[in-house]
Amino acid sequence: MRKWVVLMLAAAAFMVSTGTGSADLQIGQIPETIVLEEKQGGRVDGTPWRSDEIRGKVSAFFYVDPDVADLNDAASEAMKAEGFPLEQYQSFAVINMAATWMPNFAINRSLKKKQEQYPNTIYVRDNEKRLVADWGLSDDNNCLLVFDKQGRLVFRKDGQLDETEIQTMIGIIKENLNQ
Repeated sequence: MRKWVVLMLAAAAFMVSTGTGSADLQIGQIPETIVLEEKQGGRVDGTPWRSDEIRGKVSAFFYVDPDVADLNDAASEAMKAEGFPLEQYQSFAVINMAATWMPNFAINRSLKKKQEQYPNTIYVRDNEKRLVADWGLSDDNNCLLVFDKQGRLVFRKDGQLDETEIQTMIGIIKENLNQ
């Protein structure tokens, strides 16, 4: 009995430490609207950002710890290669600024390179881990989400996507573009 209790406590601690025990945003849900502005963050040009901007188009949404910013480059490149129509599709890269030890100037340099590589992506800073707290996104990770035109979550992967998951995600985007 004691081994079982210890095992359950260890499992609970693991779930909390990996974020799987939090109120994660689930497939089929529309997330609550969050506004990032001023000290909390916002677009990289300094203007506020509202999470309900994901509505109206199929949206790919990266939530990124700068320390693992390149983890899902293969997924980014696959989406870019598809050439999805911008009147129906958009992408966001939200940078979890509080998840890193990197100084802001280093992050800004990296962001500039990403903006040149993916000019149609909307770049946003989350200075206070609001999306970790309010949507249950993984901290210190690279998360990829896809939302349909109504803002409903249709795909989620916390961590690196493998080739099969990338193809699944591309298929889900195509399916939702046709609706």
